[in-house]
Amino acid sequence: MNELTEITRPSAQQVEHFDVLIVGAGISGVGGAYHLGVQCPGKSFVVLETQESFGGTWLTHKYPGIRSDSDLHTFGYRFKPWTSAPIATAAEILAYMGEVIAENDLGRHIRYHHRINSASWSSRDNLWTIEATRTDSGEAVRFSTNFLWMCQGYYRHSEGYTPEWPGMGDFKGKMIHPQNWPEDFDGAGKNVVVIGSGATAATLVPAIAPNCGHVTMLQRSPTYFRTGRNAIPLAEELRALEIDERWVHEIVRRKILRDQDTFTRRSFSEPEVVKQELLGAVRAHLGADYDVETHFTPSYRPWRQRIAFIPDADLFQGIKGGKASVVTDEISKFTANGIELKSGKFLDADIVITATGFNLNVLGDIAFEIDGEPLVFSDTVTYRGMMFTGVPNLAWVFGYFRASWTLRADLVGDFVCRLLNHMAEKGVRKVTPSLREEDRDMKRLPWIDTDNFNPGYIMRGMHLLPKRGDKPEWQHTQDYWTEKDEWPAIDLDDGTFVYG
Repeated sequence: MNELTEITRPSAQQVEHFDVLIVGAGISGVGGAYHLGVQCPGKSFVVLETQESFGGTWLTHKYPGIRSDSDLHTFGYRFKPWTSAPIATAAEILAYMGEVIAENDLGRHIRYHHRINSASWSSRDNLWTIEATRTDSGEAVRFSTNFLWMCQGYYRHSEGYTPEWPGMGDFKGKMIHPQNWPEDFDGAGKNVVVIGSGATAATLVPAIAPNCGHVTMLQRSPTYFRTGRNAIPLAEELRALEIDERWVHEIVRRKILRDQDTFTRRSFSEPEVVKQELLGAVRAHLGADYDVETHFTPSYRPWRQRIAFIPDADLFQGIKGGKASVVTDEISKFTANGIELKSGKFLDADIVITATGFNLNVLGDIAFEIDGEPLVFSDTVTYRGMMFTGVPNLAWVFGYFRASWTLRADLVGDFVCRLLNHMAEKGVRKVTPSLREEDRDMKRLPWIDTDNFNPGYIMRGMHLLPKRGDKPEWQHTQDYWTEKDEWPAIDLDDGTFVYG
């Protein structure tokens, strides 16, 4: 042991204690901090954030055109009206979150530049001990907490997912993943290939196409998109009537949620009709001569993967105007000057952007232990997608796929606060989800039904995730419209929770 190690290692006297410790100052963590302040005013809490500021995705992603792919009336918090266009830029979302922090005095609770390395639970002390590193100074710091609230998101911010293709090392141009966007990007006069067909690719292509020679969106298979004005007519009308913004927010939010519920249910009950509606909108923008069947007709029914909203059809306008194009094919190999496709075609490329997805991040890549034994997350069974069998005093925010993430963050916030207050009333310090007698023979299933929803990052990381059961309380149901009514009525003494 050298002297530097001894100096930087925290002593027992340097442990800071909080009733609740929130991991992450993104959309979920800031929301959780708000709910704690309002619903559990007597609880002490801290928010630990690795980055230099709040925002999560909206801070770390710097690629051109970055914007929400769902409306801010529902992606925004229920307690803070959204007053601008429904599809928002990262800068607008960060400004909104900054207002939430300032208006509710949350800044004093947030510690930036804190990377968590490990979390250890002690049943003897009924405490989590958190070992972290100050990324700005290298100092090791330690915290203890009664309850750990994981709000770190679902993917690794440090690096995106890029497949390995033959010949990648031979390529002489630049290769960029959107999560690591260079500040000096210059596509002027360049042939740019964007690999991918999801929301990131659909955002990037129209953002960079006007300043590049040509942009090609290369996709292995098509994705569904929805188009429309970046405006909500009802919100515009209510504002013209000078209705209070809080009322506008609630009324518009309810209408959007009702419409989303209807659309989602129709995607199951009449998938072919919904499919033709979506494709009809694409044809309306690209014209009758465009090969929509090849380039914008997925092989799966709507909503098996997330459907991104394209505001003002900017992606299709770029294609129609000739600055961008779509190629549906598979990569055979990279060469020095571009990409050879399995069809035999060749794409010249000066720059390749791999908008190929995320690396799933399970519980923040933190080393977890329970009473000295490593926590194997995949051995647990999820309780409603937010708590886990055998894991005491811990909740996780994992949002919705078919609705805005924040809707579930708000529901989890309400539940956690109610649970904490219930524990205080019972005079207990520990709560652990546990299978009841009638649940013990329940069939264990993968965390998500892949026939229902199967994005690449989930499929690649399924083995890391907890199991689900065949009962609603042991699943992440993805059904906000049911959960918003069921969760407030959850019986905290029905035998699912073991207190101590």
